[in-house]
Formats: sequence, structure tokens, C-alpha cells
Amino acid sequence: MASILDEYEDSLHRSVSVQQSRASVGIPHSGYVNARLEKETPIFNKQRIDFTPPEKINSLVVSSNQLCMSLGKDTLLRIDLGKPDEPNQVELGRKDEAKVYKMFLDHTGSHLLIALNTSECLYLNRSVQKVRALSRWKGHLIESVGWNKFLGSETNTGPILVGTSQGQIYEAEISVSEGSLFSTNPDQYFRQVYTLEEESGPAPVCCLEIERGIDGKFFIIATTRKRLFQFVGKVPEGTEQQGFSSIFAVHADHLPSFREFPANLGFSEIAFYTPKLRSSPRSFAWMMGNGVLYGTLDYSRPDSILSDERVWVYPPDIDIAVNKPISIVLTQFHFLLLLSDRVKAVCTLNGQVVFQDLFLEKFGSLTRMIKDPTVQQIWIHTEKVVFRYHVQRESRDVWKMYMNMNKFDLAKEYCKDRPECLDIVLAKEAEHCFQNKRYLDSAKCYALTQNYFEEIALKFIEAKQEEALMEFLIKKLSNLKPSEKTQTTLLTTWLTELYLNWLGILQGDPSQRNLYLDTREKFRTFLSSPKNKDCLFNNRASIYELLASHGDTEHMVYFAVIMQDYERVVAHHCQHDEYDEALNVLSRHRDEKLFYKFSPVLIQHIPKKVVDAWISMGSRLDARNLIPALVNYSQSASTQQINEAIRYMEFCVYQLEETQQAIHNYLLSLYALCRPDSLLSYLEQAGTNPNRIHYDLKYALRLCAEHGHHRACVHVYKVMELYEEAVDLALQVDVDLAKSCADLPEDDEELRKKLWLKIARHVVQEEKDVKKAMACLSSCALLKIEDVLPFFPDFVTIDHFKEAICNSLEDYNKHIEELKREMEEATQSAKRIREDIQEMRNKYGSVEPQEKCAACDFPLLNRPFYLFLCGHMFHYDCLLQAVFPNLPAYKQAKLEDLQKKLAATSQPSKSHHRPKDADTISLGKGQQSREQIKADIDDIVAAECVYCGELMIRSIDKPFIDPQKYEEEMQSWL
Repeated sequence: MASILDEYEDSLHRSVSVQQSRASVGIPHSGYVNARLEKETPIFNKQRIDFTPPEKINSLVVSSNQLCMSLGKDTLLRIDLGKPDEPNQVELGRKDEAKVYKMFLDHTGSHLLIALNTSECLYLNRSVQKVRALSRWKGHLIESVGWNKFLGSETNTGPILVGTSQGQIYEAEISVSEGSLFSTNPDQYFRQVYTLEEESGPAPVCCLEIERGIDGKFFIIATTRKRLFQFVGKVPEGTEQQGFSSIFAVHADHLPSFREFPANLGFSEIAFYTPKLRSSPRSFAWMMGNGVLYGTLDYSRPDSILSDERVWVYPPDIDIAVNKPISIVLTQFHFLLLLSDRVKAVCTLNGQVVFQDLFLEKFGSLTRMIKDPTVQQIWIHTEKVVFRYHVQRESRDVWKMYMNMNKFDLAKEYCKDRPECLDIVLAKEAEHCFQNKRYLDSAKCYALTQNYFEEIALKFIEAKQEEALMEFLIKKLSNLKPSEKTQTTLLTTWLTELYLNWLGILQGDPSQRNLYLDTREKFRTFLSSPKNKDCLFNNRASIYELLASHGDTEHMVYFAVIMQDYERVVAHHCQHDEYDEALNVLSRHRDEKLFYKFSPVLIQHIPKKVVDAWISMGSRLDARNLIPALVNYSQSASTQQINEAIRYMEFCVYQLEETQQAIHNYLLSLYALCRPDSLLSYLEQAGTNPNRIHYDLKYALRLCAEHGHHRACVHVYKVMELYEEAVDLALQVDVDLAKSCADLPEDDEELRKKLWLKIARHVVQEEKDVKKAMACLSSCALLKIEDVLPFFPDFVTIDHFKEAICNSLEDYNKHIEELKREMEEATQSAKRIREDIQEMRNKYGSVEPQEKCAACDFPLLNRPFYLFLCGHMFHYDCLLQAVFPNLPAYKQAKLEDLQKKLAATSQPSKSHHRPKDADTISLGKGQQSREQIKADIDDIVAAECVYCGELMIRSIDKPFIDPQKYEEEMQSWL
């Protein structure tokens, strides 16, 4: 197998050279084809609004799909973009020369502030038509408003911040009363909380933003022309409605933290980007003299919300002295700069201009650019026209920028739905990691690409990075499809070889012990992986060869367990004399075939544990298949070890109640060999019924005879009903045992007598014990003294059995008297019978003329009839018809034969020349024969009343309708 892998590595070098030649003629390394079927739409898609204003547009604001536009001197146009065909026009009602300076619309689109160039401020609520002046605000030119997104509602702004051109920051609140459209003063209060300054003194407050972080902490961002201030603090719980005075009060004696840049546009503007489904901005872009300060907002920071800040300088074609930017809008990955005649989009990731849109001179100079944060639409207007930009798939090329910045995780995030781009990112990341010697990370990335497998594998081989190569192969293997079986087999085998090589190197280095254990665990995880299971199983022979070639018996056993090749596991343990481990494997997996195979080996070394394991398996094991192991074991073992075999056989017989003859025969042989006492008790417990005995009687008899167990032989003879042999053998052991055998043939008195004579002869002739012989006479009633006398020698005097002779004579006299009494009783019985017969002959019954046959209900006297003692009367033919079907077949045949004979005797003789004497003799004989035939017919037909006798009782379970005629009978009823 190692040589095969070496050949494969050589083939990799050849394959790479071929691929390089392919690459030189333009064959791509990726499995994807980049082809654009249609022109891709731009990210920022401009649309001119079909709207011609009656007067020039002074200012435009939009929020929450609510657009407000200032036209001319005194007109305000409100449009719900959800219902663009229903504009609402409001007159400001100003008689003076005041003009709209700026407009501010809150995040809900409900509250509109209109700052006039006369340092006045007007307020308009979405739900009303009348503009109201804010008297407390008079005398201040409003530059910026910081709306309260946390406490504001459609009727109340909550505490808000207002920035003026003189650098003051005021806190105010505007509320619409519930009883009427407005209260007397819609502005609830208007108080100064802070003044912003630059090095030259107070500076206009260009922008204000209020954000809330974690733990109720508020962040207030305020900008001037060159500085960006941050106010951080907590508003005491329950005092949110009282405003932000406490936050500014902290900085009354010292300046808050700020960013300052030297250049000056004369103004500045800050834009925020708020993702969908979020209420707080995630990033910001501050347009000022030196460029655009871009960064993210981190609400978890204690003193500053600004994070990851960097300044993107303006593109080279923007000269702040000639064509300074007018406005800025921030999207997810771009900020848009508004110039007087164009719009530029700059990527926030690399500062490159990715989009530029020139406007025609006929539209006039661009005035203002604003974004609706709710629907992410960008609005631009001149004095004559309004444009709207839709942002479409802004992140389409972000992956490429992140990739060039080596931010591969972000790059993959933005191209996860585009596999051809993801493959490029992964390849670039893999190459980057490889160049930085992060080989494991490189392998993981390479495995996910479509690059040539051979090229990558050789790359790691040449760098001598086996661990990275293994990681690459593992990842590649996990990405293969189930149908790619050849590739799966190759990678699996190669990985096994690499793991074994690596483990072999680490095992010999004590300092790498922890790495060895970690690698071993990875290898075992690889072998036990469910995804690799089928491949490993189909190629297990090759894996076994690899493991054997490396001498790694530990993992060979581990692999065999995973493959459920327990036979190999048990064989390994047995070869290394690890019998307990082998038995543990058998007991754990409970495979009957393995028990049968390895029991002969195991029982030679750990007999007690093996028998315990057999017993724990219970009826799952067939004891017949274990007998060969026990036989081999018992032939070479001691008596103590044989006891284990007997223990298991007893478990099978008494616990499992096995009935197999082989099991019982083997237990008998063990008993006969080592436990004679248990042998007899087993035979007695088995009983004497041959049909319920599970051992072989002939085998048991031969076995007991070979080992000289005579009592057991006698028992077997008794079971086989060989009583003579049993008595003969029992007489060699014990006369009482012979007596118990002699009484067994209860139904054969002749045999019993013969057996007792054998016992008597033995007692007289062998033991020469006259008293014991006389006791035999009393034990068996069949023996008489005259049966025993021939066995005594001539010299024996009569005194020894005079009493027995007298008893015998008395018995004969009693028997004679009993016979006389029986003869007298028999004579009396015969006399009574003759008297009864004579009485029966004279017995008669009377039949009335109107009596009818019980069967056919016709007059009885019309034909021959029978009269029974019970009173039932039948015609002869009716009774015959009722009785005949219920007679046994042989009686039916006999009755038919008698009827034929009766018919034959009733025919007159055809000869008219016989002598008279001969006729008389013949007639006498015929008449006698006819009467006898009729008597025989009567005995059959009229033996009992058909309604009162046993015939009726026997027919109680017969159906009323013959089953064969059931269908016919049923049809007759229809």
C-alpha cells in the first residue's frame, strides 16, 4: 500500500506540470465560469422626479417617507411619498421679506422646524395646517437640531437640542396640546445649556446628534467648522423629561473631548448610517476642511463613541478653495459628496471614487443632498428640479475590497451567495496563509476551493508539511459527494497512511507525548467517523494491511471494533494470551458464533469465567455447539476443572430445561466419570416414563455398566422394563433393591412370580438364609411354600418351614370354602334368571284400534309393528327406516344380509315332485330358519326404542338438516 501511495505522489508531479501547461494556454484553475449575461445596473441609480415647481426651491427635507419643500418666499409643500398624488400646500403667512434659511424634520416626519434668515423660527406639525411661531426662539439663527429619538412622539418632541450660529446650544421642547391644535406657547421651554468655541471664540454649531448607549448612557455629538465635540453622561433615572442639562453641566469648567482639524470649509456636516431593523447608527462620516473623518460608533466605550476613525482626503479634482463639497450622505459602504455640478461616491473601505454623476447645466447648481434614513433613499435638488437615488446591491463588490485588504472573513461574508467569488476569496486566503507559514489555515481554505487537488497536495509535500496536508485531505474528504467513491477511497487510504506515519514519528519522541495523544485521538475520530464508515468497511482489507505493515496492533484492534469485526479482536487477544480481554469482548457483544468459535481456546485457560459467561448468555447459546469445547477440555483437565463443565450442563438441564439428548447424554457421562452420587439422583429425578426421559437409555446403560455403577444400571433396566435383568443385577447389589424391582410388573402376575422366585432361589441357594426365604413368601402373595420347597437342599428339616406349610394349608382350605360359596351364589343367580325369562315370555301389552305409529302417524294395526315397554309403537318399516342410518356399517351390512335371507325363505318351492316327507322336513327346517332370521333382525332393529334409547342420545349433536342437503333444503324454503 505504501508503494501505491508513493506512485500516487509521483503522479501528482506529472499532473501539476500538465496543469501548468494548461494554465499557460488559458485554462482556468477554478471550476466556475465568470460570464455576465447582461449589463449590471449601477449601485446608485438616479431618477428625476416628475415635478416642476411653480417657484424656486429654497430647501428640502425628507424623513420617514415625508417630504417637505420650501418654494419661493411664502409656500411650503408637504408630500406623503406613500401618496404622492395628494400634496399638501401650506402658506407661511409672512408679510415681511423673511426667507427660509434652513428646515429640520424629525425622524418620525411629524415635527418640522423652519428657521428664517431673520433669526426667527416657525413650527408645523404634520397633523395641522397652521404654522406657529416659536416666540422663545426669536433672536437666534438656527443652524442645527438634535432630535430626541427616544422620548419623541407625534405630538411631543421631548427634550431636543438646538444649535445656533453664535455657538450656543439650547435645550427645548415643543408640544401640541390635546384640547386644541396648539397651546398658547407650543415651545414649552428654551434654555441655554452650553456654548461651543474654537480658538477664535464661539463658532456656529453645524450639527447635533443625540445617541444612547448601554446602561442608559447618552452620547451627544456636536460639530463646528473645525471641531467635533463629544458630551458623555447619564441622565438620572426618572428625569429623562428634564433634558440633558446635567450632561453639559459636567463640562461647565472644562472643555469636553473633541477632534480638531486645521482646514476650514466655512461649515461642516456629519452624516450617519443606520442599518435596517436597528434604531442606532453604526457609522458616521464628518465632512470638514481636511477631508472626511470616517469611523464606526461603539456604544460600549466609556468616554467616546467614535471608533476606528480615519480621514479620507478629498479626491484630487476637489479643490476646497474653488469647488468645495456642499453636502454629504453616508451609506453602508460609501459616502456621497455633493458638489455644485456632480455627485461623487467614495468607498469607505479604500477611499476610492467608485461613482461619479455629472448634472447638466440646464438643471442649475446643485443645492442640497439629504437621505431618508428610513427607506435609504437619497434626494438632491436644485432650484428647479428634484432627483432621487436608489441604492441597489451596494455590497456587490465589497468582497473584492475586503479580500485585497486581507480581511477574508468579511470578504466571505459578502460573497457567500456567489460561489464563484467565494472560491476566489478562499484561494487568495489560502495563498496568504501559506506565504505567512500558517499551513493549517491554508489547508482548510484550499480544501474549500476548486483549485487542482494535485497542485495543492504537492505544494504541502514540497514544503514538508504533513500535518497541513492531512488537514487538507480531511477537509477535501468531507466535501466529497457520496457518488465520488473512487476519490473517497483514495483520500481515506492516503489519510490512514499519513496518520500512521505521523503517529510512528511522535511515538518515539517522549517530548511529543501530548501531541501524540492528540493525533491519536484525531486518527480514532477519523476511523470512527460515520461519513467514512462505508468506505472504510468496503476497503477494510487494505486498512488492515496498512495497520499490519506499521505494526500498530492497538489501532488494528480499535479499527476492528469499529468495523464490528469482533472475530479479529478476539483472535488478537487470544494470540497475545489476553484471555480475559477476549472474554470481555465476547460478553460485551454477545455474538453466539464467536462464542462457539473461541470457547475451546478460552475454556482451557479461564474455565470458570467462560462458564459464567455462558450462563449469562442463557438460552441464546445452543449448548450442543459447546459440547466439543467441553469434551476437549474435560479429556485433559482435572476433576476440579471438570466440575465447571458439569456446572454448565446442570444449568442447561435444570435452569434452561433443555431437552436435547446430546446434552443429557454428556451430563450423564460427566456424572459417571466424576460424580456417581449425582448420577443416580439425576436418573431418579428424570423419572421412569420412557417418553419423558431425554437421555439415551442404551447409552446410559452402557455408560453405567462400563464404570460399574450397578444401582444406576438397575434403574435404567427398570425404565426399559427389563425387569428380569434388573432383578438379576440387583441381586448382586442388594436383595431389597431386587424386591423393589420384582413388584414393578403389576399387570403381569406370572412375571412377578418368576421374579420373586429368582429372589427366593438367590436367598436360599446363595445366602442359605431360610428365614429370609420365608420372608419372601410373606412379601409376595403369589409365592407358595410349594414353589419355594424345590430350592431347599434335602438335608433341611421341616421344622424351619413347618409354620409356612401350615399357613399354606389353611389358605387352601379358605380358598375351597370360598369357591363353594361362590358356586352356591351362582346356582341361585341362574335360578332367578330362569324365572325372569319365563316371566318375560308371559308378559304382554294391549294395543287399542285407534293407536298410531309414533313415526308416520298412520294407524298402527295396518302393518306389522313393534311395541316397546316405554309405550312407543312403530311400524316395522318405519322403525327400520329410523334405525338403519344410525347403525354402524357392519350392522347395516348384517341387517341387509338378514333381509335378503328372510326374503329368500318366504318364496315357495319350484319343485312339485318331491316326496311328502322330504317337503315336511324341508318345511320344518325352513320354518325354523325363518324364525331365527326374524329374531336376529329384531335384535338389531328393536333392541331399544328409537326415541328413548341410546340412539337418541348419540344423535343429539347431529344437525336437523343433512349438510349435504342443506342448499337444496334452503332453496325449497325460498
